[in-house]
Amino acid sequence: MVIGGGVYLVIKEPDYLVNGESRVDKGASRKMLNCLMYKFCYYRFGELVIKYGKPSGYDRAREVEIGNKDIKLEHLEEAYTTSNWIVRVYKVKPPTNRL
Repeated sequence: MVIGGGVYLVIKEPDYLVNGESRVDKGASRKMLNCLMYKFCYYRFGELVIKYGKPSGYDRAREVEIGNKDIKLEHLEEAYTTSNWIVRVYKVKPPTNRL
């Protein structure tokens, strides 16, 4: 976000933080929950149960349930995701699907 803010002055890092923290749970900022970075990371993640006794969409690394489980991609689609979700590749949808 800081890199983008250096090029596009409308991007301000504090808009994505809550009390100086980067959060991905229900307490995350609205901008964070709607940004493309978040959507790319957590697309379809809300469908998964990762750990026994935890809700779907539970992020084990951060030990929180993600804040936006119903992510919709309008102009992009998932092209490839590794089995452990380490690498995720997306592609632009054809123009006919953009209606």
